[in-house]
Amino acid sequence: MLNEIFEKAVDKLPVLGWLDLDVDPTLDLVSEIEKLKKEKNAVLLAHYYQTGDIQDVADYIGDSLGLSQQAAGTKADIILFAGVHFMAETAKILSPEKKVLLPDLKAGCSLADSAPANLFARFKADHPDHLVITYINCTAEIKALSDIICTSSNAVQIVESLPKAQKIIFAPDKNLGAYISKKTGRDMVLWNGSCMVHEIFSMEKILRVRMDHPEAAFIAHPECEAELLQIADFIGSTTALLKYAVNSDKQSFIVATETGILHQMEKAAPHKTFIPAPPNNHCACNDCPHMKRNTLEKVYLALKYEQPELLMAEELRLKALKPIQRMLDLSAQFGL
Repeated sequence: MLNEIFEKAVDKLPVLGWLDLDVDPTLDLVSEIEKLKKEKNAVLLAHYYQTGDIQDVADYIGDSLGLSQQAAGTKADIILFAGVHFMAETAKILSPEKKVLLPDLKAGCSLADSAPANLFARFKADHPDHLVITYINCTAEIKALSDIICTSSNAVQIVESLPKAQKIIFAPDKNLGAYISKKTGRDMVLWNGSCMVHEIFSMEKILRVRMDHPEAAFIAHPECEAELLQIADFIGSTTALLKYAVNSDKQSFIVATETGILHQMEKAAPHKTFIPAPPNNHCACNDCPHMKRNTLEKVYLALKYEQPELLMAEELRLKALKPIQRMLDLSAQFGL
């Protein structure tokens, strides 16, 4: 159902000429966006992986679940989520009464796309005695097939809160799943999904950068491949990487995650040096092409015309909400 709604919405875009709308180059987009937010009682969320200009005009900056929770706690009528599709879905799941906008409906996610709902449903059926723990970076349809949602911040604690005899499927990120298995000693069945951004890092180039900067700490997101995590000085969620870099006595860092986070690191600790871990291609930085589909111009247009809107069937929303609520209940119960 959700995919049909998504496809129909995207199909309408050329008719509307949405992506072809011209924005007056003399327009002060920041002031216009601020004005529109007030006029429409809108809140602008920006994920850490957005470009710096979008982050700077946002009301809240952070990871996907935290942003959706912050928006749910506001009295805003409109949520504009500068992120990718599954993030806007999560905002809608938690705030059904609010209109949720995404600057570019085609801003998808390689990790979320690696778990088609029909194939995952069969995979789940093949393991009927397993409980399904799913990383929040997935579609609403996959959430609806899950028992518990987790984040990269609480995944280890969520798994450890369950009885050791409980069999577990972990999806969709095999790298995060392998990291959790190593940390907890739990032998989980892993769905074979991954994030293109975190799998394209070059070990050879990173080792070269470490030789050039021996004083730098190498910090990495747990979505990275195991061999990279083995040489990391610190492993954590995007938020955890930011906090570590700001609070550490170290003065320089090689950062293995999407480069958008460097903007907040540099703002929070301007006296420190942050080096993006190089990918296995000809680029110096590792950017997510899906995240970068969003631009300041598209943010302005989305607010002005209140399109594209993220729509979701209520039946799907309620099914997807249950495993998120179970995560929140476990977090409250065990102080995660």
